Order: sequence, then structure tokens, then C-alpha cells
Amino acid sequence: MNRIRDLREDRDLRQIDVAKATGIDQKTLSNYETEKTNPDSYALIKLADFFGVTIDYLVGRSNHNFLHRDDVIQKLASIQQDLEDVKKLL
Repeated sequence: MNRIRDLREDRDLRQIDVAKATGIDQKTLSNYETEKTNPDSYALIKLADFFGVTIDYLVGRSNHNFLHRDDVIQKLASIQQDLEDVKKLL
């Protein structure tokens, strides 16, 4: 579950910070991050909600962490702007 660690570190959080916010024991989080154990469905929901990502992203089934339709629309608009910027360079 390296994504748990990646998401936590990207937000400059300690394991204890995530533990307090989610109600998941710090040692349990450590075990998830080191892949000694796997989170149950309750823990996955808590972690996905806390980090604002989908469970599929959290467990590595998807490389896209879009939680809402608006996130997809925003990403597509960003890609479209990038393409327009590249066209200007040609």
C-alpha cells in the first residue's frame, strides 16, 4: 500500500496525524504502508475519504485519483489548454 505512504508524505503528514484523523491505529497504518497487512474495507473507506481519492486509486487499480466528475472535467480542461499552448509553439 505504498500509495497510502505517498499520499501521506505528499501532504507532509505523520502517521500519527493520519491515525488521529481516521481513527486507525498508527501501528496498523505502518503495517499497511510496509505491506505487512492489508486494510479491510472499513479502513479503505476511511483512508480514501481522508485523502480525497477513490478506493481504486488507493489500492492501485487505477492511476487516476478522480473522486468526482468535476475533477475529470477540470483535468480535461487543463489538458486542452496544454494542447493549445503547444499548438502556438508550432
